[in-house]
Amino acid sequence: MKPNLLFSLLLLLPLSLSATPKSGYEYLAPETRTMQDDEFENPGMVGLELGREEFHKPGEEGGTCAGCHGDDGSKLNPKAIAAYPVYSKGLDKPITLRDRIHICWDESLGNFPMLYNDKRALYLETFVRNLARGEKVNVDIEGPLKPFYEKGKKTYRARYGQMGMACYHCHDYFPGRMIRGQRLSEGHTNGFPLYRLGTGKLTSLDDRLQECFRSLRAEVFEKKSEIWRNLEVYLNARGNGLKIETPAVRF
Repeated sequence: MKPNLLFSLLLLLPLSLSATPKSGYEYLAPETRTMQDDEFENPGMVGLELGREEFHKPGEEGGTCAGCHGDDGSKLNPKAIAAYPVYSKGLDKPITLRDRIHICWDESLGNFPMLYNDKRALYLETFVRNLARGEKVNVDIEGPLKPFYEKGKKTYRARYGQMGMACYHCHDYFPGRMIRGQRLSEGHTNGFPLYRLGTGKLTSLDDRLQECFRSLRAEVFEKKSEIWRNLEVYLNARGNGLKIETPAVRF
């Protein structure tokens, strides 16, 4: 076999397939890790503080999130936060943390419904998930979430767009390699919502999935769609055992 052909074939081999999930934090440059770890330097903390304000802001009926969940969320259980998405018997489908925020916003506070991608929902999600920072992701897929997990797994492994690529091509086969100025990670969700240096924005998982699909020149599914929700079940469970880093900092 010619040397140049052998080299080309080696490039197609996985760089690393870790037995246990590895956070995107492990692929960051040292200065970016320092930025994430320092609450005064982490730009995602701005969104967190805006979420804290929303958490204490009265709704249309006079109630607040803090009124149910304690000042600064003191009554919220970090382990329960780390278990999202969870299965809702009443709705007969998975409920993401963002879904739960919308339900509380409408039903508990009596507010006019927000759009799914409303910045207030993003800030609240950042604030609430940060309460579980350091807690290990623990999505239970042995019960009623199992079929939704399997659907999400199929989406993760399906080819999309003009480039005919799937999520796993980047995140299972090439973590650690460079692409368009950034180092590929294993694609775990333990840092979301997170601050992206590449866009200068606080970014939800929904937003990031849409960005990825656009980069594949693929059809972008609507936010709150079933396919996104199932994919979130799979992605979060895929990272079970990783510590929550919200708000993480990524490229």
